[in-house]
Order: sequence, then C-alpha cells, then structure tokens
Amino acid sequence: GLGDVYKRQELFMTFNSFFGRVGLWEQQRWPWIVIAILSASLVLIAHNVFQVWLYMKPCEQCVYIRFAFLCMTFGCLFPIVFPKSLACRIISYVCGVYGCIYGIMCSLKLDSIHRAIHSDDLDAMFGMQGCSLEPHYPFGLPLEKWAPDWFLPTGDCGYDNSDVPMGTVLSPLQESIINMYNDAGGWYLIPSMKFMSMAQCCLLGFTVALLIYIVLFSGMVVKHRTTMQK
Repeated sequence: GLGDVYKRQELFMTFNSFFGRVGLWEQQRWPWIVIAILSASLVLIAHNVFQVWLYMKPCEQCVYIRFAFLCMTFGCLFPIVFPKSLACRIISYVCGVYGCIYGIMCSLKLDSIHRAIHSDDLDAMFGMQGCSLEPHYPFGLPLEKWAPDWFLPTGDCGYDNSDVPMGTVLSPLQESIINMYNDAGGWYLIPSMKFMSMAQCCLLGFTVALLIYIVLFSGMVVKHRTTMQK
C-alpha cells in the first residue's frame, strides 16, 4: 500500500544519504591514510615482532600475505597524494581489492594446512600441497631477492612456533611470550584458548578490508550519480 511506498522511499533516501556521505569521505585523504597505516603496520609487526623478536620463521603463504597487505598500502598512496583524482582512487581500488582477494586466497590455504597439521586425523594431510621455500610472486616480482629478510620464506606452513637459535640470550619478556606461544602449539590471538590462528586473523582482516573497499566504492558511485543528475 501507500505505507510501503513511503517506507521504500525513506529507505532509498537513507541509502543515498549514507553512501553520499561515504562518497565525500573517499574524496578525502584520511580513509586512505588509515588503510595504508593499518596494512603497513601489520607487515611491520609480522616482521619486526614475530619474525625478528620472537623468532617465528615466515612460511611461503606468510610472505604472500605480506605482499597482499603491501598491495593495499601501495594503492593508497595515489589518493593520499591526489584525493580528488578519480583515476588515482580507481587505481587504489584495483590495488586494494586485488590485495584483499589474493590475501584471502593465501589465508584460506594457510588455514587449511594449519588445520590439517594440527588435526588428530592422520589422513588430514593426504593430498595436501605443502609450502615451498622458493616463492613465486604475482607479476614475476623477485621480492625474495630484493628484500630476502622480508619476503624469503624460511619456515614451514602450519608451524609457527618460535625457533630460537642456540646460545641466544632472551629477555624475560621475550622468554615468557615465546613460551606462551610454544605451549599453545603456535601463534593464536588468545593462546590459552587456541582461539584464532594467524591464518584466521589474516582472513578476517582481509575480509573486513574488502568490505570497506566495497562500501567506499559504492559511495563513490552514488556520489558520482548524484552529481551527474544535478
């Protein structure tokens, strides 16, 4: 009836109002700065904290995930410099969505390997393709040669225990954190409960980031359509 028509119109106006506001946001620098800082920070934490300080060796899928986050960071540089440029924002969306999808694929693969390795089922690893120590990055990028400490895998997928070199003197804080993760059998968001492995946290992060990109892009489309109608 008439009431349903009014409700649909109100919903449509609310939709346009929300995405119109988002369309204004995505023409500003701050959303891109936030995405760039978060994605770059995760790579820095993975390398400097987990790899260097806690001696967790990165596997093949781990370094691919780093690459995926840096694709997002790289894409954000364009609208940070030229936020009003449609072409720069399109480049950012392409790089960001590509990074999210690639990261989701790598996270899913790492999660399946992690589950199989830590499963009580002896047949869980049957037919499972493991990780290589010779990575193959998209577009033939030799990142493992340009920055081996960051992009050359040295560990096995599914095993994220600390591998402390013999004779290394650890600080009390280092030792307590390393023991906490090793007692849990690897890295978990909540080690005592074995809640959310590294792969699952990355999968969640990429999924949320992809949704943010979709919302921002929708805002751009609605804003552009509204401008054209005027």
